[in-house]
Amino acid sequence: MSGINEQIKMTGHLKIYKNNELIRDVDNLVVTAGKGYVANRMKSDVSGGTAIMSHMAIGSGTTNPAAGDTAPETQLARVALTSTGISGAVLTYTATFGAGTGTGAVTEAAILNASSGGTMLCRTEFSVVNKGSADSMTITWTVTVS
Repeated sequence: MSGINEQIKMTGHLKIYKNNELIRDVDNLVVTAGKGYVANRMKSDVSGGTAIMSHMAIGSGTTNPAAGDTAPETQLARVALTSTGISGAVLTYTATFGAGTGTGAVTEAAILNASSGGTMLCRTEFSVVNKGSADSMTITWTVTVS
């Protein structure tokens, strides 16, 4: 009898829109803290104290994501998610950074479970998106468990 060898993999991907135009299409890293968060949610109910993923952050950090990351490198803004959804093993998170929110040279994004601090699920770094004070930026982020 051969041994069973199953592995669960989590991958993420995001699309960044500036003023309703797709400008970036990038992969992300599901960090160690994010994987621990998923494992905790499998054993605890909502009253178990682990808050759901509720916010997205953008920043100007340029260091490549690492499994041990727990926060954005240089956060410019964090907003509540505007929508979440699940279809099979794919979770979708969407957030909009309106005019005047997160203005600057945006090079990173993250999903977290609090308006400050909290547990980070995913982080990515990408080539600069210059967000002016009148610009709106929407990020649609998918996380797939396979």
